[in-house]
Amino acid sequence: MGIKIVFPGNKRVDAIMPSGFTIHTDQPVREGGDGTAPAPFELFLASIGTCAGIYIVGFCESRGIPYQDIEIYQDLVYDPIARKIAKVKLEIRVPKDFPEKYYDALVKSANICAVKKTIENPPEFETYTTVKEG
Repeated sequence: MGIKIVFPGNKRVDAIMPSGFTIHTDQPVREGGDGTAPAPFELFLASIGTCAGIYIVGFCESRGIPYQDIEIYQDLVYDPIARKIAKVKLEIRVPKDFPEKYYDALVKSANICAVKKTIENPPEFETYTTVKEG
């Protein structure tokens, strides 16, 4: 069930997923990469909003509410003193005809995202080196 990380060249780093998908990453040209794919941190940030989106889609589908015109606008508040992201803001933008009675439920749905929960309660990390077989 592991994810295999490979190095195809220059600043590109790919993740080969157990599902068979390969996620490509690269660094911007200004940082020595080829700019052929998002940087790993960009993918991390995108995973927050897209995960929230999956839960919003599920909520809407379960109630027969169209979701295709909903958008999530993700913004970051940066703390220049701590030199880190201080807050992630998700603004759920709904069309004018979206039922107002479901606004809070959309927020609750977005907030049960597994990525958000993992960030809020981070796992322990263990990194080590071994010798490849073969």
